[in-house]
Amino acid sequence: MSTSPKTALLEEYALVARALSAPARLMLLEQLAQGERGVEALADKTGLTVANCSQHLQQLRRAGLVTSRRDGKAVIYRLTDAKTLQLMDLLRILAERNLAQVDRILRGLSGGEDAPEPVSREDLAARLAGGSVTVLDMRPADEYASAHIPGARNITLDDLDHILPTLDPGTEIVAYCRGPYCIYAHQAVTALRRHGLSAKRLDGGLPEWREDGRPVVTETTPA
Repeated sequence: MSTSPKTALLEEYALVARALSAPARLMLLEQLAQGERGVEALADKTGLTVANCSQHLQQLRRAGLVTSRRDGKAVIYRLTDAKTLQLMDLLRILAERNLAQVDRILRGLSGGEDAPEPVSREDLAARLAGGSVTVLDMRPADEYASAHIPGARNITLDDLDHILPTLDPGTEIVAYCRGPYCIYAHQAVTALRRHGLSAKRLDGGLPEWREDGRPVVTETTPA
């Protein structure tokens, strides 16, 4: 019995959906949204073994979500298409709207309260131009060095208590991290608001900001 064109198409669409069905693969996509990386670096970032990481990357490559190149003996991976960022965010939106457990987890990150509405990237760009905002990049130092929003300070959650005296209580703080699945910004906003500061997270993260065509700073370019 021959396969109809529609069935054949649906099989290919389902291949992409199956590739997104493992938390480890979502973590890998989140990492690759920051920039291209080798297998060893991805394994280190995600806590996977190199062998397990390679297997998941093969599944993502078969689905067309990532591609690779060789650099000597190393295999370097990157996202195939920036549209993958939108797909990842759509998964987040659907889960937040329809899964009660997601709401419970997010409320837990916000200390049991409703989190404030995130700041749009357009709004943040305008506030940066006017100098009326403090921006905190909550990602690890190597990701910050690779690319970050101009003017952003690189802070870890462990650093927050130490930098509180340096933050202007009259200026709103916007925290961001890796993108739709990163919880560092949620946690930072909760901690800052607990200390009476006006804080919100950015809608999206560094990958979405960069994909908008907005400027970023790297360790090789001036602020």
